[in-house]
Amino acid sequence: MSDKIINIMSNSNYDSRKTTSRLIQILIDNGYTPTTTFNQDAELTICVGGDGSFLKAVHKNSFSSIPLVGVNTGHLGFFQEISPENLEEFVEAYKNENYTVDELKLIGAEVFTRNKSIILTAINEIVVRAQASKIIHLNAYVNRNHLEKFSGDGILISTPSGSTAYNFSNGGAILHPSLNVYELTPIAPVNSVAYRSLSSSIVIPGNYIVSIVPEKRYASSNLILVDGQEYSFKGLKKINFRMSNKIIKKLTFENESYWENLKSKFL
Repeated sequence: MSDKIINIMSNSNYDSRKTTSRLIQILIDNGYTPTTTFNQDAELTICVGGDGSFLKAVHKNSFSSIPLVGVNTGHLGFFQEISPENLEEFVEAYKNENYTVDELKLIGAEVFTRNKSIILTAINEIVVRAQASKIIHLNAYVNRNHLEKFSGDGILISTPSGSTAYNFSNGGAILHPSLNVYELTPIAPVNSVAYRSLSSSIVIPGNYIVSIVPEKRYASSNLILVDGQEYSFKGLKKINFRMSNKIIKKLTFENESYWENLKSKFL
């Protein structure tokens, strides 16, 4: 770290650009060196936008160890606790070190195909589904123990911090970010005479491995979404999920409360 450099990552909408301009001036007035080009020597990265902007910034910068904080110019903004009206108070609190650093756990997936394996990492969730909105048939295992033959729109694997996102929309439980667990949630499971699938989510210990094995007909017609980014693999054999060794660091300020944040977003 040097020169009190602070990265600012912003989306391109009007409110975000306006907020970024004001934030840059406040930081300069307080002796910082803001940059809108990612600098690995920075002491902090500020993401301006909604949760989507936060996720894109983290992925774009390869899960950097630089602490992050979000300024919310979007809608829900679960990662984005700072409001544009409180920029001066935020910078003052940061300057006086009135914050804690939370470590957010990530989910990792090792994808095996006929020819290779690849590691994917997500902050919120990884979704396995068929292409073209078709029903997919998947075998799910926990530590090599067969759990179910799933039939439905797909399976979602969520982190605790991601449990309030797409997972929650699909009826999954909300997990506190401090828990070393992850969640398997079915998406529109089919239950009929021919098919039986679990209809509720399962909380998995962080050191357990969940394996998803598609039926052969889906080996080349799958869709894997990592925090909304789409991947498709030819000759897909298996996906192993587990908590990643990677983390991201996020600032939390004294006047923030997880429970108040939860209440304000959903009630």
